[in-house]
Amino acid sequence: MNAMLHTIEVAGVVAFACSGFIEARRKRMDPVGVFTVAFITAFGGGTLRDLLLDRRPLFWVENQEYPILIFLLALIATPLFRHLRHAVTESAIEWADALGLGLFSVTGTSLALELDMPAFVCAMMGVITGIFGGVLRDVICNEIPMVFRRGQLYATCAFTGCWVYLGMTYLQFNDAAALLAGIISTFALRMLAVKFDLKLPA
Repeated sequence: MNAMLHTIEVAGVVAFACSGFIEARRKRMDPVGVFTVAFITAFGGGTLRDLLLDRRPLFWVENQEYPILIFLLALIATPLFRHLRHAVTESAIEWADALGLGLFSVTGTSLALELDMPAFVCAMMGVITGIFGGVLRDVICNEIPMVFRRGQLYATCAFTGCWVYLGMTYLQFNDAAALLAGIISTFALRMLAVKFDLKLPA
C-alpha cells in the first residue's frame, strides 16, 4: 500500500509540475520562473495538508528526490514547451491538471485516513491537497484561480473522488481498487466537466 501511494504521489508531482511548466512558459517566464511555478504547483497542496495534519517532515522534504525531479524536468521542459501553440498549451494544462487533481486528492484523503481523521475531514484534506497547488500557480501567474472561477466543475470533482475512495474503503474493497476508483472518478468527472461545460448552479 505504501509503495502504491508513493508511486501515485510521484505521478501527481509530475502531473502538477507539467501544468506549472506549461503555464509558466505561456507567461514567458525564464527558467527560474518555470522551476518556481512548477515547484509551487507540485508541492503547494501537499505542504498545506501536512501543515494542517501536523505531519513532519513535509512530504517533499522527506523525499528529496521530488524537488530534484522537478529541477531536472524544468531543465528539459523549458526548451521543450517554448514553441507549443496556445491551443495546445490550454489542452495540455487541462489534462495535466485533471490528472494531478485525481492523484493528489486521493492520496491526501488516504493520508488523513491513516491518521484516523473523521471521514469529512479526510475528504477535505484530499480536496486541499488536490486544489491548493493550482490555486498558488494561478495567483503567481496573475490569473483568477481555476477553482474560484464561474466555470466547469473543479473542486467538486476532487470532493466526489475523495468520497468514492472513502466509500470503497469503508466497504472494505481492496486498497488498490479504492485508490484507482477515486483517481479515475476525479479525473473522468473533471474531463467531462471541461468537455460538456458542466457547472454548479449559480
